[in-house]
Amino acid sequence: MSLRDQVRSIEIAPRIFGASTAHDQDDEELAFGALKGRIHSALLERIDLKAMAALEQPQFRAELKRLIDELLSTEDIVINDQERRNLVRDIEHEMRGLGPLELLMADTTVSDILVNTSSKVYVERFGKLEATDVCFRNDAHLMTIIDKIVSQVGRRIDESSPMVDARLPDGSRVNVIIPPLAIDGPVMSIRRFAGKPLRMTDLIRHRSVVPPIAQFLEGLVRAKVNMIISGGTGSGKTTLLNVLSSYIGVRERVVTIEDAAELQLQQPHVVRLESRPPNIEGNGEVSQRALVRNALRMRPDRIILGEVRGAEAIDMLQAMNTGHEGSLATIHANTPNDALTRLENMVALGGMHMNTGVARHQISAAISVIIQVTRLADGQRKVVSVQEITGMEGDVIARQEIFAFRQTGVNSAGIVQGQFCATGVRPQLVERLRVHGIELPTNLFDPLQRHDAEA
Repeated sequence: MSLRDQVRSIEIAPRIFGASTAHDQDDEELAFGALKGRIHSALLERIDLKAMAALEQPQFRAELKRLIDELLSTEDIVINDQERRNLVRDIEHEMRGLGPLELLMADTTVSDILVNTSSKVYVERFGKLEATDVCFRNDAHLMTIIDKIVSQVGRRIDESSPMVDARLPDGSRVNVIIPPLAIDGPVMSIRRFAGKPLRMTDLIRHRSVVPPIAQFLEGLVRAKVNMIISGGTGSGKTTLLNVLSSYIGVRERVVTIEDAAELQLQQPHVVRLESRPPNIEGNGEVSQRALVRNALRMRPDRIILGEVRGAEAIDMLQAMNTGHEGSLATIHANTPNDALTRLENMVALGGMHMNTGVARHQISAAISVIIQVTRLADGQRKVVSVQEITGMEGDVIARQEIFAFRQTGVNSAGIVQGQFCATGVRPQLVERLRVHGIELPTNLFDPLQRHDAEA
């Protein structure tokens, strides 16, 4: 069937696109979408994909434009200049990118892209969800894009393995779940990361932290204090971990361990490890726990665990207790107390048959600080608590809060109001920081100094 016949098959005769009335807009969009699909299929039959892939972006675009112009001319299909440019752009996105999602990926204000089947795509901007007019032709089109993403990182997704974590070349994290687990069709979530890693100054500007907290956290990293960053989904744990890692010295050897690599460390001596799921026969799995154990043989100065979520917790704690100071990790938890409880449960998952008191003692000996981050009701992400673990009091892990964010209300625009403040407690770690040559101002922990949530 010719390209002209394929376009006619959708019962809209070839015509000048863009000349319709508002009443015909939906039909016109349908025709234009079908035209893109037909031309894309025709191009795949005519071109050498490997040769095209080897071309630089300007050459690729010029060659693609020439081929599309040739096809349109041959099939006597007339479209205006703007639609011609859009056609070249969209087909380029299909061939070299993520199809309809490319425009969203190029939008720096988008932090999350949520694909709820082929017909519904949402984004998060500035902490709030909003619907978009982006859509895929059908579920098969969406699955083509999904297969492209997961195959780039050596993963697979099919009916026998309907869930997968992957990543994009820019470090963005991708989660996909497909039928039969996803009832209505393929679902994909993309957690975006800035092309340029955020710095502490950016967090201060966005009022996620204030200078006294930032200064204290910087001192903790430089003094090689073991820390856990706790928070819920989308609260900014990984972002804060990236920011804190920027204070690690350039002479240190850092080993990162993740399920799906997303950390953006800037040090020159970084070794990145990523776990691997089992293959189709159920073999070949490499867990985070195995990677933590292997990392101990790699002469690391610091180990950074993207997220501790299972049996690897016991190996992480043992590493922290055996000379690998300054290690960092994140954990899903809504409060520091919940974070400690989850760690206890993970130690049990590690097969270590120890009573509760022994497990808590090991946790208190390994971890010195818990940083709690939260996404507030208005979408703001803030460090809401910095707590020091001071040891054991009987069978209870003793903690003291150093800094906190106290919410005072919500204004008429729905923006959360509150203040960052010190609690007045002088942390025991101050002496350790002094030994490492880090002198903190005497008024840093003054409870009378308060900082509003908004600049």
